[in-house]
Amino acid sequence: MPMRIDDKKLAVKELNEIANKAVSAVAADYHGTSVSELTKLREEARNSSVHLKVIRNTLAKRALSDTKFSCFDELLVGPTILAFSLDDHASAAKLANNFNKVNSNFVVKGLSMGDSLMELSRLSDIANLPNKEEAIAQLAGLLNAPLVKLVSLLNEIPSKLTRTLAEVRQQKIQAES
Repeated sequence: MPMRIDDKKLAVKELNEIANKAVSAVAADYHGTSVSELTKLREEARNSSVHLKVIRNTLAKRALSDTKFSCFDELLVGPTILAFSLDDHASAAKLANNFNKVNSNFVVKGLSMGDSLMELSRLSDIANLPNKEEAIAQLAGLLNAPLVKLVSLLNEIPSKLTRTLAEVRQQKIQAES
């Protein structure tokens, strides 16, 4: 049953709002992917704050025309699924990259983190970026390393003095014998 005009307007408005909130997006061809596989993809998307949308290409073009993802216009041909990262810049890329590894029918058409399309060869690089929590942990580790070295160095001074005094004592004991 075809969509009514009111339903189409609502779908365009909804996609436009999602695109305006999103920090990055991925467009992919899902032709040949089974329903059960797409259901698993949707589950993973919900768990990683990614919004997946399958919508008619003409409606998607209208919805994305005045957003930062208007660069997807030329990619909206054939069966296309749109994945929008709402929190983490790399989460949609991670989701698409991981799903692409297990499903050969799923082909990424485009990736955008702003006003222009990125090269598809960069997908795996972006997918391997740490998320916000991991990046903060790595930064904290980098900031902590000099302090740990300083503390171990300061601890080494009395330890070395103690070892030196013990060695001098041993030499005096051996000299008296």
